[in-house]
Amino acid sequence: MARIKGAVVTRKRHKKILKLAKGFRGSRNRLFKTANEAVMKSLSHAYIGRKLKKRDFRRLWIARINAATRECGMNYSTFMNGLKKAGIEVNRKMLSEIAINDSAAFMQLVEKAKAAQS
Repeated sequence: MARIKGAVVTRKRHKKILKLAKGFRGSRNRLFKTANEAVMKSLSHAYIGRKLKKRDFRRLWIARINAATRECGMNYSTFMNGLKKAGIEVNRKMLSEIAINDSAAFMQLVEKAKAAQS
């Protein structure tokens, strides 16, 4: 039976990791072992970062809505409760965009939320 060497497969695997390590500093982009460690860690950070990004943006939108509602004499929680009671379903991303770009429309939403609250 013929002997099979794994050099081609190993080189392919090494090149794939070293390609992912492009831009890393020092031996982390040249040596396979250290590059592999760095790539595994960076991929795990990237995965976690994709989850954190969603949380961070939601916090930003809520902070913007809260700031805009306080200017109108209301706070965030009563505003959101008023919108829910009024049957207005707008997500936080769009509410923050309205608060930034169209203050008159946001003021109307605040008035509707106040009316539904009482």
